[in-house]
Amino acid sequence: MALSDDPDQPKAGPGVRLPGLRHNPEGSMPLMEHIRELRNRVFKMVLFITAGAIAGWYLYPHIWQFIEAPYCRLNLTTHVQVTGGNAKGCQLFVTGIFDAFFLRLKIAIISGVILSSPLWLYQFWAFLAPGLYARERRWAYFFAGSAIPLFAIGSALAYFAMTKGLHFLLLLVPHNVVPIITINTYLGYAIAMLTIFGIAFELPLGFVLLNVAGVLTHQRFAKWRRMIIFGVFLFAAVATPSPDPISMLLLAVPCVALVELAEIFAFFNDRRRARALAANPYPGLTAEEVVEFGLAEPAPPADAVDVAGGSQSD
Repeated sequence: MALSDDPDQPKAGPGVRLPGLRHNPEGSMPLMEHIRELRNRVFKMVLFITAGAIAGWYLYPHIWQFIEAPYCRLNLTTHVQVTGGNAKGCQLFVTGIFDAFFLRLKIAIISGVILSSPLWLYQFWAFLAPGLYARERRWAYFFAGSAIPLFAIGSALAYFAMTKGLHFLLLLVPHNVVPIITINTYLGYAIAMLTIFGIAFELPLGFVLLNVAGVLTHQRFAKWRRMIIFGVFLFAAVATPSPDPISMLLLAVPCVALVELAEIFAFFNDRRRARALAANPYPGLTAEEVVEFGLAEPAPPADAVDVAGGSQSD
């Protein structure tokens, strides 16, 4: 990219370091400066995640208590009597010496990513924002402001659905068969449920994005509504780690409601686009450019002869 013509803007030259995006809001800088800016942003992101992981390491007992709560809500007698009695509560097991250490490390890293997400997401946005137009920034704010709450709502719903799924899965165990539920197995189940529910709730944003891009119109949306709803239920049935119908319905029904909201958005957005197109069939072009490219007839001059009236203007 070329530098701006601002006289106050330092020019590139030997030994001259161009300013970063903070002092250069338009983001106009050479390629190497973009690479340096990206390096600095990535370094800050890693630093924030590392700080969050350190906090997650020390908060591990509280975080693990929160993660195992859905399993504890089952309130079943433990299935393995290795301690010499039927311990009530939520006993999970480890099968290796390093399992507990790697479990704590894994939870610390995941917690670090979540706890520091506002900081590293800001770094990501600060790198991209200067290269976007104002309209693109507004849409980016809309998608970011919608994606994060939707993912959080989906994960929260999964958190309360996990108990039902676990109960269903444990009921499938045959009589006199002892299931040994390890910590890693349970953590994998919990992460899968939280992630899948969160991503599934982003599905309506995909439809909105396609509509904004002009790929998916409301007319086409309405035509394929039944297939889309069927696909949502099929995705919920396949993607849900727990095969019980309750978890599937808890995922599918809210997703269908959000898809209908996306259809309503597509309806009003298509109407707005049609009105804008009727007012200006060639957006982005001035009236002179439309005439120059032969897309419209030039307007008659002010002193043109009024053939219908048979008179000529002065």
